[in-house]
Amino acid sequence: MAELVRRFAATRSWQRSIGMMLVLCGATLWGVSGNVAQYLFEAQHINAGWLTSVRMLTAGILLLILTQFGKERHLTWSVWKNGKTVSGMLIFGLIGMIGAQYTYFEAIAAGNAATATLLQYLSPVLIMLYLMIRWRKKPSGVELAAILMALLGVFLIATKGHPDQLSIAPLAVFWGLMSALGGAIYATQPGKLLKQFGPGVVVGWGMVIGGIAMSVLYPPWHFNGNLSVQLIMGIAFVILFGTLLAFYLYLASLKYLKPIETSLLGCAEPLSAAIVSVAWMHVPLTVFDWMGAACIIGTVVMLSLTRKKLR
Repeated sequence: MAELVRRFAATRSWQRSIGMMLVLCGATLWGVSGNVAQYLFEAQHINAGWLTSVRMLTAGILLLILTQFGKERHLTWSVWKNGKTVSGMLIFGLIGMIGAQYTYFEAIAAGNAATATLLQYLSPVLIMLYLMIRWRKKPSGVELAAILMALLGVFLIATKGHPDQLSIAPLAVFWGLMSALGGAIYATQPGKLLKQFGPGVVVGWGMVIGGIAMSVLYPPWHFNGNLSVQLIMGIAFVILFGTLLAFYLYLASLKYLKPIETSLLGCAEPLSAAIVSVAWMHVPLTVFDWMGAACIIGTVVMLSLTRKKLR
């Protein structure tokens, strides 16, 4: 009996290690892909809207193809058989998906990947505020501390400790905060759809819908720039590694870890974005930037640890 328990514990420990590796790899790929997008904007002069169209259309179609090899294949077209699910899917694609994807790329184009990723990570705070307003609930001490830490983080990143001036472009702050709002909608609006159809189908169709809408303003076939190997590799990395692979690594980690654990380990995304920004893109991050990053990441950790209580 003791030997059986020991083997079970060892197996469980190994499974947790696999789950941690999966979520860390997925979060790191998300962070790195932001820097690749920054490279495409700065060195290859790619438009943020055009990259959003190409990314969502291509990744969405590939996701839907991949769902045909899994348990969700019979649900792929069921989304369009009910009026409520159709309207929910359209809202998710047009508001949630575009709100999260396009604004994030614009934030990178206006500033840098590290700042954009950190500001987008404020979405849990917005979700918490929305839930408190909806439930008419006063914030607890932990929740109030999280809000203040988030505000302090934004202040430090935007001003670098000098309250009389903005040290980054106002557009970078604006688009970063809009990406946080889009991320909050992206995370909360499709809850019922995810339970009914699964993440692969919902995210796949959401990307396709958002990509078609973005194509009206930024047609993928209208390319302005110089075609090169670096350009193709950069776009392929954002789509295949920064979207598809990162998404599936994160989902696979849920088989081995609890959602709260994946949320905490997901903090590797802004950290990897910041490290790669300094090492590769040579973005000069000051002490105040790192302090602001610590505040925002600390906020996410606090909210993740108190999520069960908030729910």
